[in-house]
Amino acid sequence: MKNQKEFKISFWAAHATTIVSVTLVLLIIGIIAMITISAGRETRRLREQIEITVIIADSISDSSAAGLLADIRKQPYCRDAELVTSRQALEQWKLDTGEDLEELFGVNPLTPEVTFHLKAEYTSPENIARIAKQIAAVKGVSEVVTPDSGMVQAMNTNISRLATILGIIAIVMLIISFVLINNTVHLTIYARRFTIHTMQLVGATNAFIRMPVVMQNMLAGVVAGLIAAGLMAVALIYAGNAGFDDITNFLGWPTFAVIAAAVILLGALLCALAASISTGRYLRKDYDKLFR
Repeated sequence: MKNQKEFKISFWAAHATTIVSVTLVLLIIGIIAMITISAGRETRRLREQIEITVIIADSISDSSAAGLLADIRKQPYCRDAELVTSRQALEQWKLDTGEDLEELFGVNPLTPEVTFHLKAEYTSPENIARIAKQIAAVKGVSEVVTPDSGMVQAMNTNISRLATILGIIAIVMLIISFVLINNTVHLTIYARRFTIHTMQLVGATNAFIRMPVVMQNMLAGVVAGLIAAGLMAVALIYAGNAGFDDITNFLGWPTFAVIAAAVILLGALLCALAASISTGRYLRKDYDKLFR
């Protein structure tokens, strides 16, 4: 019992600095991952707000317009579609303006319309133009109204730039995190370099020496990952309570669980890799070089 307690104390004493440093690094990586995923989902939502309106010729009945609606819904580019019948359009006009066009003109001058939103993958100006041309060729279609191509291009360009910037930041942070974790783990193993050399002198194999060092640092990485995941969860809950509901809506707890698991796994892998590299460095050194 005493030996077990001493092991716990020695583990925390030896790896406290590692755990704190790795926790901070993993926390930053986790936050960047949360921001990147949230931004990706928000950009997809913005792209899927692009709306195309198909104006039906006045000679086409509402039932024929409903057939066109069904055809559009079957297309791979359609996220959702809605039919506004001539009667619905007239009632909406009355509601908006207070004018009764049917009473004014003797007939209902408004025609049915089909409005639909595109899936994010089809929101480039080229795809929009191709889809509009395809629909305009359908018999009974009077006009296809699409958003300004310049606006769509500018939105797609800005979204692509944002994705590139976030991707570069994520890669840079991953590199920096490994360097910091490697240096932190190296300092921990540096304090045990003479113990490693002594084990070599009594005939211990490199694998036998490396294994406990790697496992202990992997455990430290798991602990750091758990702490980082806990802090991320607290931050997400706080953001939701503070009124930033968009963050929690875009991310969601299932996605957060995946990010948390990835952070824990990343902490374990980075610490294990850094420990293996650092241990191997001292396994190859002569006794005289251990003092340097």
